[in-house]
Amino acid sequence: MKTYLKNGAVPGEPVKKDENSRRGNWGNQIEFVLTSVGYAVGLGNVWRFPYLCYRNGGGAFMLPYFIMLVFCGIPLFFLELSFGQFASLGCLGVWKISPMFKGVGYGMMVVSTYIGIYYNVVICIAFYYFFLSMTNLLPWTYCNNPWNTPDCSGVVSSYQLNASLANATSSLVAGVSEVVNRTKRTSPSEEYWKHYVLNISDDIGNFGEVRLPILGCLAVSWAVVFLCLIRGVKSSGKVVYFTATFPYVVLTILFIRGITLDGAINGIKYYLTPQWQKVLDAKVWGDAASQIFYSLGCAWGGLITMASYNKFHNNCFRDSIIISITNCATSVYAGFVIFSILGFMAHHLNVPVSEVADHGPGLAFVAYPEALTLLPISPLWSLLFFFMLILLGLGTQFCLLETLVTAIVDEIGTDWIIKNKTVVTLSVAIAGFLLGVPLTTQAGIYWLLLMDNYAASFSLVIISCIMCICIMYIYGHRNYFKDVEMMLGFPPPLFFKVCWRFISPVIISFILIFTVIQYKPITYNDYVYPGWSLAIGFAMALSSVVCIPIYALYKISKSPGATFRERLKAACRAHPKWGPALQEHRTGRYAPMASEDTVEARPLKERDELKEEQKEKEKEKEEGKEKERKDEISLTIQGSNGSTNTHNNPNPSA
Repeated sequence: MKTYLKNGAVPGEPVKKDENSRRGNWGNQIEFVLTSVGYAVGLGNVWRFPYLCYRNGGGAFMLPYFIMLVFCGIPLFFLELSFGQFASLGCLGVWKISPMFKGVGYGMMVVSTYIGIYYNVVICIAFYYFFLSMTNLLPWTYCNNPWNTPDCSGVVSSYQLNASLANATSSLVAGVSEVVNRTKRTSPSEEYWKHYVLNISDDIGNFGEVRLPILGCLAVSWAVVFLCLIRGVKSSGKVVYFTATFPYVVLTILFIRGITLDGAINGIKYYLTPQWQKVLDAKVWGDAASQIFYSLGCAWGGLITMASYNKFHNNCFRDSIIISITNCATSVYAGFVIFSILGFMAHHLNVPVSEVADHGPGLAFVAYPEALTLLPISPLWSLLFFFMLILLGLGTQFCLLETLVTAIVDEIGTDWIIKNKTVVTLSVAIAGFLLGVPLTTQAGIYWLLLMDNYAASFSLVIISCIMCICIMYIYGHRNYFKDVEMMLGFPPPLFFKVCWRFISPVIISFILIFTVIQYKPITYNDYVYPGWSLAIGFAMALSSVVCIPIYALYKISKSPGATFRERLKAACRAHPKWGPALQEHRTGRYAPMASEDTVEARPLKERDELKEEQKEKEKEKEEGKEKERKDEISLTIQGSNGSTNTHNNPNPSA
């Protein structure tokens, strides 16, 4: 009974064994696909894509968006999945392919660290709103609270305060207040966000006090992430059955509710109506390429890490297409959910949809929550919405933490650290919590947006571009194509070969140039960030990129060779241990030459058989050499004595 429970098996059924018993594998392929979907589909699909779509020509934006998906998104996704799966190593270990470029792996770790710190703060705020929604009346509905200012103007009049939920529907239209004709309306949800939840300070350098409710929610958020990853992919693989699928249930519920509201069609039209003239604008193509790149999570190290737990012959080509298309379809679907509600809100306020549309935290914690106050049983819809945000965030956060833990465990690689991986996970989670504490202060939102805009911006593009160049041109495209064929049983399709070598690197370079040209100093509403904070932002961005040249120089200096050219070649050359992790998969050019080290690493029975086989081969080799030596002696004697002594010649082969 204990054995069944330990292995998570059902009595009477055979226990499934991991292909890689040392590192472990996914329980099944569905777990990997769901985890990758949860990783790729995050908060950006809900609060960024719909905004980009309506800003860049509505339905016309879909054209460049899907073109970038086909020529850049899916190829890069497939490249990273195949890279991690082939070596069965995390974002550091895979650089045995060309040790000089291991700094790319360190850069990925730095980026994942930054994102993991601030991403969980966003999740903790969603937790906070989720808990606050457990009430009969949402606290951001009216303007008669202690934190409200005289400028506050609600969309629901105060006489509804004591109205019962049963009468909410009939009194909804009558309860719409007159909007004061000001330049900008200050909504109760905006004041609740600024003055109650954040109690925001006036400057990024003025930290003020720690917001204890948010700090508590941050602890809850990290605890949830740790518990879900307590057994690595074995536990997170089970959790994603819920966290990766339930958001679609919530989206569907909100969509059905949204399209039944007055004005919803206007919101959806605003979201989808194509403005074809904008397709000729380079900025639209830049936004499409950037959204695809960042949304899929390329160059974070997470895709490599998740794929490293696949079985060697898994069809990651199929998986990459399924996951990429699911991610983009979710973005489009979320747009319907968001704009149906915003259209309803604009209809009641009698204003254009553009005046209520927002993105980022402004959409998640101000615009959408305010729209929900107009609905009957608004706390229910609020609970569903923030629960969806929590699940979307957790799916990404699982992979960010696992990326760091896997990289550390693979790099150290001792039996102790592999057995005590939970300790590493706990240590990283505690460190992440402590580093996130400054973001829970009154100036926390300034730092959160600074990290979001700089820590993972152009640095990701540079990392991805260098990764493509290393694999395709340093290691060699022919070598990599053979590796993929050995793993999948078929070579990469011609389209992907062309994209990996030429098209995708060009698009990545375009994204980098576009990012630099379109750069504007960050602002938050009317607040302009001071120069010293922007310098910190650039330092965060460069901290991941600078890992690449620093490690390259270090590796070159430590490589053998009399000249710089020889050292450079040695540093770029693939490590002898590069290739499939398991001996059974190291065939063809990866077939090992039996040595004492490789023999000793085998199981006892296999080790003895190999030793016997090796001894027989050595014996046959020695006998062959002895035979050749005697033949040479025989020929020499024949040449000196002539043919008359042929019958006396001691030739063992005669």
